[in-house]
Amino acid sequence: MAEDESPEKLRFVVHDHHSKNHHYDLRLEKDGILKCWAVPKGVPEIPGEKHLSIDSGDHELSALTFSGIIPAGEYGAGEILIDDSGTYESLSWDEKKIEFFLHGEKYRGKYVLVRFKRAGEGNWLLMKAK
Repeated sequence: MAEDESPEKLRFVVHDHHSKNHHYDLRLEKDGILKCWAVPKGVPEIPGEKHLSIDSGDHELSALTFSGIIPAGEYGAGEILIDDSGTYESLSWDEKKIEFFLHGEKYRGKYVLVRFKRAGEGNWLLMKAK
């Protein structure tokens, strides 16, 4: 594949979100916004391991670099730390399955998000590909 035919590298961030319910937020840049999922157990690091991921709506691109405190009384109140960030390649993206390759310092490799309808609307499973 010629260099100019390679998949577009977009940005991602994983936040360690110390809110009422501690979780991690996976945020993937797409079409000028961030598509986001709350991942209660964090991004899986072992191939084949599956973690519930809950669609948490779109966020502004400014969240890519945000680290700090969301004040009490506001949505998501608590401390947010950057767990990892970098670029990713979108391999496929549709309403049922998203495949991507992360290029971060901590999270590297192919990941897959698949709809998990049995668990309810907006629920996905995030796994690191084997």
